[in-house]
Amino acid sequence: MTKRAFTFPGQGSQAVGMGKDLAAAYQEARNVFAEVDEALGQNLSQLMFEGPDETLRLTENAQPALMAVSVAVVRVLESRGIVLRKEAAFVAGHSLGEYSALAAAGAFSLGDAARLLKTRGQAMQQAVPVGQGAMAAILGLELEAVLAACEEAAQGEICELANDNAPGQLVISGNVAAVNRAIEILKAKGAKRALPLPVSAPFHCALMRPAAEAMQQALNLVAVHQPVVPVVANVLAAPISDPTEIKRRLVEQVTGRVRWTECVGWLVKEGGVTQLVELGAGKVLSGLAKRIVPDTATMSIGTPADIDAFVAEFGA
Repeated sequence: MTKRAFTFPGQGSQAVGMGKDLAAAYQEARNVFAEVDEALGQNLSQLMFEGPDETLRLTENAQPALMAVSVAVVRVLESRGIVLRKEAAFVAGHSLGEYSALAAAGAFSLGDAARLLKTRGQAMQQAVPVGQGAMAAILGLELEAVLAACEEAAQGEICELANDNAPGQLVISGNVAAVNRAIEILKAKGAKRALPLPVSAPFHCALMRPAAEAMQQALNLVAVHQPVVPVVANVLAAPISDPTEIKRRLVEQVTGRVRWTECVGWLVKEGGVTQLVELGAGKVLSGLAKRIVPDTATMSIGTPADIDAFVAEFGA
């Protein structure tokens, strides 16, 4: 019997046009987008459907937009008889995707999730003055080598491992000079590529402390319910369900490492998951899963055609 985990993509999966075909095909998707627009007091759905790209890419827009598409897919599936609490053993999301996972599993209301992600995006953007922080993708080296290079490069500044996305696919974050030093060290160590990322802030490192404090305040004002299935938390790579712990781990996540390799590994090895189903925009997580757990079945569901194919699996 198939044991599924539903996974939810993070920033970078956004693209102009996202969700447009879902809105055209399904009332449930239109309802989600309208509710998010209303919660934010912003016509986010128009920005998602029509762009411009540079405005959609802004962290404060991309984060709630990605969540909205993921939850729209969940709601459409549920209208077709595929109910998350019955069909998924676990949920997990990459960075902001953890909020999508929690909203899909009923821990947050949709409106609260949208407002929290707007706040998160703004707080992360404002935590570090533009030009003072940087991130870089490191390909072709393992975790220990990258951690050692970060330590060597820091020299009193911040340089940390931000994302462990898949074996040989890591991201570092911190002060510009420290990240640049790390890039040179890692090239010398044999990294296939070590290149700065076009991001607006240094996410998932200690420089994000002001954003973590902002999220602590925002989360304190929101009702968090026990999710209908456990969520595998980014900072733990282990499942949690307690609302108090969910809040605490979301605050830690702002400055903490996204342990995605370990999260996916836990789902398959400890959780017994046999199919990883990515819900929302793009196919990034399915690509990472093929590197982390190559023998595990994956599926990406983000379009009406994807939904039809998945529903057909159930004979629904």
